[in-house]
Amino acid sequence: MITYALIGCALGCLLGFLTPLIPYVYTKYTAIAIMAAIDSIIGAINATLHQKYDMKIFVSGFFINMIIAIIFTIIGESLDVDISFAAIVVFVFRIFNNLSG
Repeated sequence: MITYALIGCALGCLLGFLTPLIPYVYTKYTAIAIMAAIDSIIGAINATLHQKYDMKIFVSGFFINMIIAIIFTIIGESLDVDISFAAIVVFVFRIFNNLSG
């Protein structure tokens, strides 16, 4: 199981080095997507520790969290409201909440 994680990390790093950098215009969306992904991963670790882990819930939550967070950021920008900071605060709160228990 750990070998799959290490292979995934190595492939992700390789892909990150081989692809061009993300344009500045998309940095807000990337930051929100990364925070949503980290939130889902920490939630999965917490669920595993409490023996409530379900792969379907993790995969669907992983992508749905990222997509919804990006959509909210796009809507906020179209309304000239910086919702990305609020989303980051919420994700960080959820991450710390999952880490604590």
